[in-house]
Amino acid sequence: MKEQYHKWYSQTLSRDIEMLVYGHAGYPVIIFPTTMGRYYESKDFGLIESARWFVEQGLIQLYCPDSIDKDSWYNKSIHPADRVRNHTWYDKFLIDELVNGIRIEKSIPKVAVAGASFGGYHAANFAFKHPESVSHMFSMSGAFDIKMFMDGHYDDNVFFNNPVDFLPGTNHPDLWNMNIVLGVGEWDICLDANKHMSHLLNSKGINHWYDERKWAEHDWPIWRDMFPHYLSLI
Repeated sequence: MKEQYHKWYSQTLSRDIEMLVYGHAGYPVIIFPTTMGRYYESKDFGLIESARWFVEQGLIQLYCPDSIDKDSWYNKSIHPADRVRNHTWYDKFLIDELVNGIRIEKSIPKVAVAGASFGGYHAANFAFKHPESVSHMFSMSGAFDIKMFMDGHYDDNVFFNNPVDFLPGTNHPDLWNMNIVLGVGEWDICLDANKHMSHLLNSKGINHWYDERKWAEHDWPIWRDMFPHYLSLI
């Protein structure tokens, strides 16, 4: 399985960004790490290995960029308005530098996004904000309400990065063309969050697969089981 390490200076974020890419060809899937995770997390916890067959067959390529969670949602040393503002810069980096670069390189209009736990939030938030750029969204044990990080602060940046708030009023036609999967375990700490997101999607008539796995908890074993199953949908 081909592995490539990339490091470049992001003009958007004014910092170096690191990323691992797996595969030699195939449809691009961006994987977001869990809470404050690094670009190598999906490799270290076996998520990449779980997708080996799809990668080696040239069906998909996996892109694993760094997050900046430590400087945004989890940075308690700055004002909540600055936390969410930092995330808006990360979102701009994703669309302007990463996704647009992949689309140009591969001459395709859209990419797939995926993530587990807080990576599931990142995947859903990005996909629902940019449905014109995302064909598939695979959230595994995601949580979708980030107001808990805001210490009571609320502004437009919070609203437009909080899927449970902005999704009800979003009517971009590509939302109804997106392949959406909400994967969660029966004993998952994020079970209620996924039930609520499924309800929001159903209320808008947006087709999706709510995949509740029996006897499963919020942890890597179930995500390694889910991920190749979801990749088979591409």
